[in-house]
Amino acid sequence: MRKKVVLLFWVIFAVGIIYAAFLQYKISLNYGVVPANNADYLVVLGARVKGTEPSLTLASRIDAAAVYLKKNTSTIAIASGGQGPGEDISEAECIKRELQKLGINESRIVLEAKSTDTYENIHFSKKLIPISAKDGVVVTNDFHLYRALSLAADADLKVQGLPAGTPLIAVPKSYIHEYLAITKYYLVTSLANLKTRL
Repeated sequence: MRKKVVLLFWVIFAVGIIYAAFLQYKISLNYGVVPANNADYLVVLGARVKGTEPSLTLASRIDAAAVYLKKNTSTIAIASGGQGPGEDISEAECIKRELQKLGINESRIVLEAKSTDTYENIHFSKKLIPISAKDGVVVTNDFHLYRALSLAADADLKVQGLPAGTPLIAVPKSYIHEYLAITKYYLVTSLANLKTRL
């Protein structure tokens, strides 16, 4: 009996390692991708704000967005993210302020300040996209881009990804959280597809 338990443990462990490697592979496909120029809009996904200051994770997203916006002056920015615990302002407002500090004119920034997760980031931002807009860019950290683009595709948005770097100190926590979030996304999507077929 004990041998069977030990064997089961190692089987589960091996499956877990293989699954984690699969997720990491899917995430890594978006490392270093470069979106096309002159997108009609750019969505900056929110992340934690400490009081009124962006976390390192959010700051890297804002920096990446600012670089793109400076090169593509006709692109508008949608700053997405609501206000959570410990945040004195919404993530969207924080993104806007930081983009302005980096030289992006306020007239180019649209606020989506109600979302609480990536799904809402995408769907609430979609409502703010100009009717004439076609091509877009989603900006988030490299570990998060696979799921963000998957959700955007589900929402029928034609977008490319712009990966921001992930601060070294945030890597372990961010990737573990993302593995769990992707797994939840797979489960929810599978259940939705199953219901559609029944």
